[in-house]
Amino acid sequence: MPSLTRVEATARGASITVESYQVDLDLTGDGETFRSTVTIRFRATPGADTFVEAQPTRLLAVGLNDRDLDPALLVGNRLPLSDLAATNTLTVTAEMAYSNTGEGLHRFVDPADGETYLYAMSFLDNAQRIFAAFDQPDLKAPVTLGVTAPADWTVAANGAVAARPAPGRWEFAPTAPLATYFVTLIAGPWHVRQDEHDGIPLALYCRRSLAAHLDADADEIFTVTRQCLDRFHGLFTERYPFGKYDQAFVPEFNAGAMENPGLVTFRDDLVFRSAVTETQREGRATVIAHEMAHQWFGDLVTMRWWDDLWLNESFAEYLGTRVTAEATRFTQAWTTFALRRKAWGYAADQRPSTHPVAPEEVADAAEGLLNFDGISYAKGASVLRQLVAWLGDDAFLAGLNAHFAKHRFGNATLADLLDSLAAASGRDLTGWAERWLRRPQVNTLRMETAVDADGRWTGVSVVQTAPPSHPVLRPHRIEVARYAADSPVRRLRVDVDPDTDQGRTALTELVGEPATGLLLPNAGDLTFAKIRLDPASAAAVPMLLPGLGDPLARALLWGEALDAATDGERPVADVVGLIAAALPAETEVIIAEDVLALSRNLVDRYLEPLAREAALLRIAGACATLLAGAPAGGSLQLAAARGLLRATTDTGLLAGWLAGEGVPEGLAVDADLRWELLHRLVVLGAAGEPEIAAEAAADRSATGAERAAECRAALPDADAKRRAWELLIHDTELSNRLVEATADGFWQPEQAELTAGYVERYFTDMPAAARRRTPWVADRVAGAAFPRYAVAQPTRELAAALLARDDLTPGLRRRVVDLDDDLRRALVVRTAVAAAGA
Repeated sequence: MPSLTRVEATARGASITVESYQVDLDLTGDGETFRSTVTIRFRATPGADTFVEAQPTRLLAVGLNDRDLDPALLVGNRLPLSDLAATNTLTVTAEMAYSNTGEGLHRFVDPADGETYLYAMSFLDNAQRIFAAFDQPDLKAPVTLGVTAPADWTVAANGAVAARPAPGRWEFAPTAPLATYFVTLIAGPWHVRQDEHDGIPLALYCRRSLAAHLDADADEIFTVTRQCLDRFHGLFTERYPFGKYDQAFVPEFNAGAMENPGLVTFRDDLVFRSAVTETQREGRATVIAHEMAHQWFGDLVTMRWWDDLWLNESFAEYLGTRVTAEATRFTQAWTTFALRRKAWGYAADQRPSTHPVAPEEVADAAEGLLNFDGISYAKGASVLRQLVAWLGDDAFLAGLNAHFAKHRFGNATLADLLDSLAAASGRDLTGWAERWLRRPQVNTLRMETAVDADGRWTGVSVVQTAPPSHPVLRPHRIEVARYAADSPVRRLRVDVDPDTDQGRTALTELVGEPATGLLLPNAGDLTFAKIRLDPASAAAVPMLLPGLGDPLARALLWGEALDAATDGERPVADVVGLIAAALPAETEVIIAEDVLALSRNLVDRYLEPLAREAALLRIAGACATLLAGAPAGGSLQLAAARGLLRATTDTGLLAGWLAGEGVPEGLAVDADLRWELLHRLVVLGAAGEPEIAAEAAADRSATGAERAAECRAALPDADAKRRAWELLIHDTELSNRLVEATADGFWQPEQAELTAGYVERYFTDMPAAARRRTPWVADRVAGAAFPRYAVAQPTRELAAALLARDDLTPGLRRRVVDLDDDLRRALVVRTAVAAAGA
């Protein structure tokens, strides 16, 4: 199917104006297809020609004004419409297919009880898989939906229920103007919890098999929802504009969530069925706040085209984190952002596929999908945080409120937003936007010091650099903090301005002071820049880090150490040593969890097998010490236990815990922890198919099925690897989540010899496999199935040969380009270590 281009969208947007959609769906059919009828009313330039998108299994009838059109006119997903009148009515009736990919109208049969559930995912251009549509973001229109479903089902949609004229018949009120990619519904025997806040009806939905788990957390979810609504109403003059606020937790969802007005959908992993850490609860709260921010940025005011994706995601990321920290009990949300989200942004911005936060042009919708990455989310949010530091919060919020008022229920561009911000602040943002939004890649802020014979600073500077390929220096308003064991924290506000300091900003206030402790650039994490400590500060980190009371400062120091090792500027062994020295004293669960997660990439890929084994032994020891001192039954205990089981090779300990023996007091070996234990035993060759089958029989849930698929792919057995690979490459009947779970389990560092033959097969087989799947699923599988532990020059040569082909999907090309660059980094470090050892 051709992807809609920006040129086509612009031309169509100039020739037509959509006035309304009337959609009617019959969901009572055979379970393979459903019937869809849509009536679209639109105005057009008289005599103009255009097209409407539809992806039916069978197009039944098409009527345009007073004439019938031949269904055979449909080519691919495009139905031409010619000789339009000034006002037009188009009616399209079709049979549409349910999906198993999380796109269009997804159909799921719950293995726990056999019940069927449906949900619609129209993003990014999948409305056309549900009803015929002018499927582009700037042709917004009210949507009136009617649904015929089995009589015992519950149906919900963007709009409120207007009528129930007969059992199984649901008719919904017209919505405010929506972009087609926001149109959604859910249908099935959903479990529902309802509430109300400040005149806004609230509801939560989940599958019946998860009802007890949702009920256990409903108060927390409703509380977070109420707190976020209140905070957004305090920030914005425009109240929540879409009537009711439903939140549905749906199965086999691809994204974390989707901001459909009136009915936000979330992946139902966020209905926790086992013990979780406070970090996971904070993550759920942040997702709730993120999707609520979209109700203004994205839903009320929608980008005109996908080149302004940042107007949706960067703002939702920034405001979601901010509101979570300001309005809920999760006050350390910016610490999580600094260590986890920004690591994602920094990695994306340094890869070959880097792009500006706000690209000048996105050629088509398929390219737009590729930009849902760490740049559009984390970097964009960081840039906004820096803009607030520069403009001031009052001016920033005044600009946003003016933007909402001017473009309410319409579309806008980067230029529109900058105009509103400039008017509110009295500042010209042209130069700022050019450097921060139009240019890719990341700067580094490095501390440089000079010390005299008496141990006092004779010079302290923040030195800004940029990569040679993108030599752009940017203005940064930051803080530099000095931490010393024998004195209070001192903070200096610093304006790094390359137009005046040419990349070197002197901190004259520190000259003459004792050169003790450490200096942390970008304290408070107000800008998007990699940081590097001066050598004396880096040497002081192992001693000072455990005693720092500020979690954000600790997160930034951990991030600096991990990033320096990733760049090959410091040995991975230094990070492992820091884990051994400081992790046992860590009290913030997010820091413990993320340090362990981020360091595993370094340990598993940057170290040769013997060095990796030694590093894991030290990490396991640090986790065991942390576990021994953590409060029983708390988040830190669970995080330490997970870290230990993922690092240890002690199969006796793992099998004992799985059998309920030797388990630390307060640690619940529940369904999810059992799967983690079993997965590690499988990887180590200490458990096999009988144990997987027994665990799956005891856990007949969707999550259990996914965990079993991951474990089966991880079996150290040639036949198991062959079966898993065939599934990844050829099977399109299995659902998106089961295929992804299989890909996640396939490659294991401990199984390099067993999987060596599949390295070349990835590059041979994946192009055809990617074309068999929808773009979203294909991209996920291509990334997860990449031979990420085959850190060797022949792997890179295979990647180069693949990239020389001209028949790759855009998603596969970008995945391989980026993952090959990750291999390059790891190989550089391994080669340097080998050379030093020689």
